[in-house]
Amino acid sequence: MLGLQKLIAFVATSDLGRAKAFYEDILGLRLVGEDGFALVFDVGGTMLRVTRVPEVVAAKYTVLGWLVPDIEEMARYLQKAQVQLERYSGMEQDELGIWKSPSGARVAWFRDPDGNTLSITQF
Repeated sequence: MLGLQKLIAFVATSDLGRAKAFYEDILGLRLVGEDGFALVFDVGGTMLRVTRVPEVVAAKYTVLGWLVPDIEEMARYLQKAQVQLERYSGMEQDELGIWKSPSGARVAWFRDPDGNTLSITQF
């Protein structure tokens, strides 16, 4: 039954102002609401709630990812915006930090100001 319903994505922040600057100004997400408990963004028709919590415990894995048409262009944009792309030992990543998976998908990771791991992927 839930397979036919709209998805709401969540990510945590301890500082709504800092998160707003990152998600709206740097990533370019469209802010559609804020109420002191969360920032609400429209991300290609999916609601993303950046929820305020007292302390963020960042997961050691990707919590949000975007499918992009040109990963190299997006990686360069992020780097220009002072967003550092992550490098992982044991993973062969190119000069931009992009890893090519065995399936051929290309992925790069970065963190938001609270340490949440985000990614961009091109299939």
